Amino acid sequence: MRTAIERKRDGGTLEARTWHEIVAAYAQGAIDDAQMAALAMAVHFRELDLDEIVALTDAMLESGERLLFPRVPFVVDKHSSGGVSDIVSLVAVPIVAACGVPVAKLSGRALGHTGGTIDKLEAIPGFRVALETREFIAQVERVGCAIAAASDALAPADKRLYRLRDRTGSVPSVGLIVASILSKKLAGGAHGFVFDVKCGSAAFMHDESEALLLARRLVEVAARFDRPAHAIVSAMSEPLGRCIGTGIETIEAREFLRGTREDPRVKALVLAIAAKMLALGGVEDGERGAAAALADGRAYERFVAMVEAQGATRAALEALAIAPRAHEMRATHAGTVARIDAVALGNAARRLTERASTAGIELAVNIGERVECGQPIATIYGDAVAAHEIQHAVEIVEAPCTPPPLVLATL
Repeated sequence: MRTAIERKRDGGTLEARTWHEIVAAYAQGAIDDAQMAALAMAVHFRELDLDEIVALTDAMLESGERLLFPRVPFVVDKHSSGGVSDIVSLVAVPIVAACGVPVAKLSGRALGHTGGTIDKLEAIPGFRVALETREFIAQVERVGCAIAAASDALAPADKRLYRLRDRTGSVPSVGLIVASILSKKLAGGAHGFVFDVKCGSAAFMHDESEALLLARRLVEVAARFDRPAHAIVSAMSEPLGRCIGTGIETIEAREFLRGTREDPRVKALVLAIAAKMLALGGVEDGERGAAAALADGRAYERFVAMVEAQGATRAALEALAIAPRAHEMRATHAGTVARIDAVALGNAARRLTERASTAGIELAVNIGERVECGQPIATIYGDAVAAHEIQHAVEIVEAPCTPPPLVLATL
């Protein structure tokens, strides 16, 4: 192990057999956290080449069980690298399923200022995120989609390594991120993937070139495991949707699927990602089909079917309500919205939802919009105590500002 650490420290590469031996020994406790932390930090500074990423992915994949879908010819999964007010999974999964392509979505919990799909679904009373392997597979076959927490039996070596990386500051390594994502996704049994790689001030990848590299590596490594994949690099310099918080985002997704609420930014990204997922499943003109499934209610009914299959009810879903309004932020002067601090908003919303699951923050503006003095710019639900934390989260300037493009690249 010491030789491996020194080789990576000095910029060398490790053979596939070495990565398999290291991961197996670490999973069994034969390699301690101190040595693995040193190796992870060496990788953080020296990175992994493509062959090393493939080897590490494969080694972590082999550390646990793998799901299979023998009765379904093609199953797709979608992954987001994490964002604020990102309800795409909640909306795109039932849309794609309603168009005839099954979706097996394994999701995670909130990390840092970003939201977690699992946390959002748990805001629905009775919704079960922990499904047994047979339940998960059967639901995808019967309903066409499932969104569940990844089992501890899937890529357990990755879970242990990720916790160590989180404690030791070695999370932002493209190679380690790719191996972590794909070891779990491959274990989940899907036949193809769509990756939504966030880029911007509220994303883990701040730089567009880094985000493009991550997207490219995800697609390349997936191909090495014979899994077709697409990637979209999308902007996360401001919240994607209007609502920020676990339950309040679930409510926003519900209303979006019901057609009673529409956000152009959310819709554009949802349809772009759904189209890529459908293309993998062999559906042509996927964006038009996705828009039709959204417009005619089929996507919402599929979402309800998924909710019911996982232990909740339509009544519980439709009774979910936003916490009482506690404070309204207004513009102190006229101008154009130049910056929205999504990190501050995300952190404040997480603290609000600790008190009430449907508490949170609702934005009324986007970057580039003109506002007048006294115009509402955000509403806080649940507890006004968060007001002082976000009073400077929206910056208004006199000069006009051009909003950044939402989709930066597609692969």
